[in-house]
Amino acid sequence: MVKVKGVGILLCILIIGLDIAAGILGLEAEVEQNKEKHMRLGTFECKEPSPKVFKLGVGAAVLLALAHVLANLLGGCYNRICTHDGLQQPLAHCLITIACLVLTWILLAIGLSLLVIGTLANHKSRGSCGISHHHFLSIGGVVCFIHGLFSVAYYVSATPPATATATDG
Repeated sequence: MVKVKGVGILLCILIIGLDIAAGILGLEAEVEQNKEKHMRLGTFECKEPSPKVFKLGVGAAVLLALAHVLANLLGGCYNRICTHDGLQQPLAHCLITIACLVLTWILLAIGLSLLVIGTLANHKSRGSCGISHHHFLSIGGVVCFIHGLFSVAYYVSATPPATATATDG
């Protein structure tokens, strides 16, 4: 039982670590993007794309997706959300689990969209003028942090509780 609990704690740390790393990469990409030369006129701007920002943005998006996949695959199957080994879970527990699951998907959609939009603005072939994409990378990075919290909450609420064994002390 201690091994199972230890693995669960390590998985939670891994999920949070991936989301924190994705958030930091998103924020770093925003900082690097702000270092690039650009000319702005209202909501339109002209700037040179940055390969470093592109790489940081892709890394952030990949880490966010990986954290989401781990939390959902290891957090439990969708058909087992409210039942564990044939035992019916309380309604409040089911609602918390489902709410966390839905929120992780919403946060993934928002965070990944923001990171991809900010990243694509720095692709090599996009060195042109257009609508400014300011703060998409930093907001996407912050969403990664929030995604980590709800992913761990989902993992904890979706995994079956550890049962006491008869051989304890």
